[in-house]
Amino acid sequence: MLQTTFIRENKELTIAGLQKKHYRDAETSVELIIRLDRLRRETQQELDQVLTQSNVRAKEIGGLMKEGRKAEAEAAKAETASLKERSKELDEQLKRAEAELHDELVKLPNLPHESVPEGRTADDNEIILEKGDKPTLPEGAQPHWELIKKHDIIDFELGNKISGAGFPVYKGKGARMQRAMIQFFLNEAADAGYTEIQPPIVVNEASGFGTGQLPDKEGQMYHITAEDLYLIPTAEVPITNLYRDVIVAESDLPVKNVGHTPCFRREAGSWGAHVRGLNRLHQFDKVEIVQICKPEESYAALEDMAKHVQALLEKLELPYRILRLCGGDMGFTSALTYDFEVWSAAQERWLECSSVSNFETYQANRLKLRYKVEGKTQLLHTLNGSALALPRILAALLENNQQADGSIRVPKVLVPYCGFDTIG
Repeated sequence: MLQTTFIRENKELTIAGLQKKHYRDAETSVELIIRLDRLRRETQQELDQVLTQSNVRAKEIGGLMKEGRKAEAEAAKAETASLKERSKELDEQLKRAEAELHDELVKLPNLPHESVPEGRTADDNEIILEKGDKPTLPEGAQPHWELIKKHDIIDFELGNKISGAGFPVYKGKGARMQRAMIQFFLNEAADAGYTEIQPPIVVNEASGFGTGQLPDKEGQMYHITAEDLYLIPTAEVPITNLYRDVIVAESDLPVKNVGHTPCFRREAGSWGAHVRGLNRLHQFDKVEIVQICKPEESYAALEDMAKHVQALLEKLELPYRILRLCGGDMGFTSALTYDFEVWSAAQERWLECSSVSNFETYQANRLKLRYKVEGKTQLLHTLNGSALALPRILAALLENNQQADGSIRVPKVLVPYCGFDTIG
């Protein structure tokens, strides 16, 4: 959530940032927030004055009565009663102004970093790196949704029977590949200094608000009505919320956590031929890295996280590219996002497999996540990234490593984790 002080002091910059993200009515929204903030501050000031005046007059009443100045004491009582009534009116007015201001603030997305390119759609994203050789597949090569049937390693029909579309059942070597990748990703993160966390996979409304999923993404989340809980869309939500309402000791910064969880996304209205097989699921596994750091260190941390993801893809021998997302394609809460895509040889297309983002103070302001510097509390910066999401990685590994004899080669780095070097 943006801070009112920043908006008030940087009105034109805020409007320009919102427009870069193609937020509708940016100027009108900013003007309304500034007006509500002014009303809130003026009301607070008047309320403070009235309360002070009321306290002063109330203290005078006893003295006037002792001095026998009954008429003046009665006048003071009447004035005190009037001041108390006015303070009630002002308090209600202040609460309304604060509520309206909050409602307007939570509608605003985060402002983009100055390096974010202009643009509306994914076609406008900036490719900043492409690395790795695209494999030449043998004759008769198949997309992964055919390969998984051929080798009987994932069953979508069973998943549909048990739960519905988008909930696959992993079997045999498919399940072992999943477990191997999870362990590999977690070990790599541990070697990079991340502390492993195993968080809950359901969160309450306060947690969803803290990281910005609510009130923006209710339609994408599974809601447990009876308990008013949400299945997590990513481990970012519970892990970052570990630090909600926390003042982190400066000596404990940066915080670096990693967690593996299943993730749940409704993905309403997103089904079609372009999302066949593992390309888009309602439930999938992901390893997430999260950092919390000082504001002046967050962009160096972002680059470090991006390099970590690069190293994973290179060890998996996957061709990949990195994109800097444009203003119109960025997430609601992000200030700067790098998307990672792997090359799917059989589909002949790039598949997104990771997003690494800096949220600056946007989440921290919602979370009240701070640290003390020179005796004053200051908001921290939060960052997270997929390291990695499994489905599209598995899809690319299956397709890119097809052999002429019909088998699938397992990348060397995963062999010690899964215990086999070929599928089929």
